Amino acid sequence: MFNIFRRNNKDVKLFYHTDVHCHILPGVDHGAKNIQDGIELLKADMGMGIKRVILTPHVTSETFENTPETLNAAFAIFKEAVKEAGLDVELHLSAEYRIDDYWQKEYAAGHVIPMPGNYVLLENSFAQELIGSEQMMFELRCKGYYPILAHPERYSYYGHNRERYEKMHRTNVKFQLNILSLTGYYGHSVQDTARWLVKQGLVDMIGSDIHHLEHVEIIKDYLRSKDWRKMAEKLDGRIINDSVC
Repeated sequence: MFNIFRRNNKDVKLFYHTDVHCHILPGVDHGAKNIQDGIELLKADMGMGIKRVILTPHVTSETFENTPETLNAAFAIFKEAVKEAGLDVELHLSAEYRIDDYWQKEYAAGHVIPMPGNYVLLENSFAQELIGSEQMMFELRCKGYYPILAHPERYSYYGHNRERYEKMHRTNVKFQLNILSLTGYYGHSVQDTARWLVKQGLVDMIGSDIHHLEHVEIIKDYLRSKDWRKMAEKLDGRIINDSVC
């Protein structure tokens, strides 16, 4: 088992080194507003032991209708800024795709930026599960993609019907938990579902989902807690963050 806590450091470090979900890429969604914000968030992520970051800006109908062209342009500028700042970190570009009409259009056009390993991070509606979402994930797998459901603990319609989690996970949909959910940041109900998913062995990846420095400070405080130690012991050896390549 990994040394989950590095007690000689002032700040507690995560036991994995790849952040698979964050909103650090500047100027493309409601995460980092500019290059300076992005650099500060990246430094903060690295301060928690992260060495590789998969940038996952929102791609959402009406609000953030990003394309591969807009994201690649922002990524090129940010990579240069990171290099100039002398930060030793590995960066990859992907996205967090909301399953909506815009996703359907972009997907049909082949406008998908997968993670390393051909993983695709998908976000459901928070109001209700869209009809046909399971079929769509099946089609993704048939085309060689590996669907990841972003923060499944945050969808109340699953939290109130937990057998749906088990059924979906059996179809090879990976689950990415937000560490913020474990802190109680999104409320007690989400926290309870997150802890249940961990205990059931249904978590495949962990993401920070950081949008700003307040998120980082909340996570850092939680990393010093006994509850994180318990959760980390269950997650260590199971999550695949560092093997996504």
